Amino acid sequence: MQYLCFTFTLTPASEAAYDLLADALAGAGFDSFVHTDELDLPRVAFRDNFPESAVFADKADTDSFQAYILAARFDEAELRAVLADFPLPDVRIDYVREEVEDKNWNEEWEKNYFQPLLIGTPENPRCVVSSTFHTDVPAAPYAIKINPQMSFGTGHHQTTAQMLERLLDDEVRGLEVLDMGCGTGILAILASLRGAKHCVAVDFDEWCVRNTRDNLALNPVGEIEVVHGDATALDHRAESFDLVIANINRNILLADLPRYVAAMRRGAHIYMSGFYTADVPALRERAEALGLTFVDERSREDWACLKFRKA
Repeated sequence: MQYLCFTFTLTPASEAAYDLLADALAGAGFDSFVHTDELDLPRVAFRDNFPESAVFADKADTDSFQAYILAARFDEAELRAVLADFPLPDVRIDYVREEVEDKNWNEEWEKNYFQPLLIGTPENPRCVVSSTFHTDVPAAPYAIKINPQMSFGTGHHQTTAQMLERLLDDEVRGLEVLDMGCGTGILAILASLRGAKHCVAVDFDEWCVRNTRDNLALNPVGEIEVVHGDATALDHRAESFDLVIANINRNILLADLPRYVAAMRRGAHIYMSGFYTADVPALRERAEALGLTFVDERSREDWACLKFRKA
């Protein structure tokens, strides 16, 4: 399966600019993001996007990151629209593009990007996420092993971390759980370790499906079914769920929420994340129009996590 890797450079650098661009790219089908501050590459300005316009940015005030997308999903016009509509006019965005194979990604993660993650504090650890190549992993009541393959879901992003914390805070023992956009499978794994009766983990990315299945084999989990597909896969399933976990992005959540609600039992809950606090009003309006009752909102570094209940 062929992927495209885009190295984006933002000038001047800012966390807000990175978050805004990553979120917009996610809505355009990009599904993995990695900071690459040490890269020393020629950058092609999107305004021109011709080889003869290649420029070298001053690294003193730049922020570089890589974004990955399935080659079959990439749409040049959609990328141009994302960049043209970028809301910070004083930020210059340059990029280079290259083709990559699946087999190269995991090695890059192991070398540079994925470090053990502790949920809680050293004095009161709640959960630790690590990989098979890590040593000196701290002890915690719940230990998750994953070998990430460049998909979201190591737990380091604020959205995934907040979803992990919700699963630790709430009682999930005996529940039927649906994990939409499962990525590495990390949330379904924790739900199972916490005693969920059965989990269904769904992702449209075939590679994420394979990665989730590989990660399940690394953990003492119960019954977890992995499904390759999107929200339309729910149309063909007879069961309903006590808990839906959807850590995706604003646009997909708004579009697919009716299917999530239809799959929920009365009294079921849904956790939603993958969007900014500024997006909360739109998501609340959509959820409440579908009959869901707002329970609470959490946020961290402008990333929100919502909880609703189906009456």
